[in-house]
Amino acid sequence: MLQSGDIAPPFALPDADMEMFELAAERGRHHVVLYFYPRDNTPGCTLQAADFGDHEGDFARHDCIVVGVSPDDCLTHAEFRDQHGLSVRLLSDPDTEVCRLYDVWQQKEVDGVKKMGVRRTTFVIDKQGVIRHALHDVTPRGHAAAVFELVKELETQSCKRKSPRTPS
Repeated sequence: MLQSGDIAPPFALPDADMEMFELAAERGRHHVVLYFYPRDNTPGCTLQAADFGDHEGDFARHDCIVVGVSPDDCLTHAEFRDQHGLSVRLLSDPDTEVCRLYDVWQQKEVDGVKKMGVRRTTFVIDKQGVIRHALHDVTPRGHAAAVFELVKELETQSCKRKSPRTPS
C-alpha cells in the first residue's frame, strides 16, 4: 500500500474531454491532489467533486491541481461534470489499472455481498512526485477543506527544505 514518502507511480489517463492527463508532466510544476472515488452521480462523490471545485482557486494559489479518478468512462464523466457544473478534472480508469496501481481497487462488502470497488482515497503529491499524505476511507463532507490545509503545509515544508542551514 502506498504511503507518505513513496514516489507516486506515474500514469496517464483520459479526462472527461478525452484529453490525456499525465502525472509525470506535473513534476516540478504543480503539487497534485489525486483523489479516487467509486463512481459518478452518487451523493458522496458529487459532494466531494463539488467541494474540490469550490476550493479550486485556493489550491491553484498554492501551485496545486486536483484530479479525480474513477472507473467510469469519459462520457459518463462529461455528463456528471456538466450536470453538476463541476470544474475538477475527472479521469477515466475503466480497466482499473491506475486504481490497482495505487491499491485502491479492493474488495468491499455491501449488504452482505462482497464485490470489488474503489476505496475512497486521496493522495497529496508534492512537486517532486513524492506522496506526502495518503488518506484512506475519507468522508466526502469537509474533505476538500482538510486536504487544502495539508497542501498549505506543503508550501511551508518546501520553504524549510530550501532554506540554508546555519552552521553551529
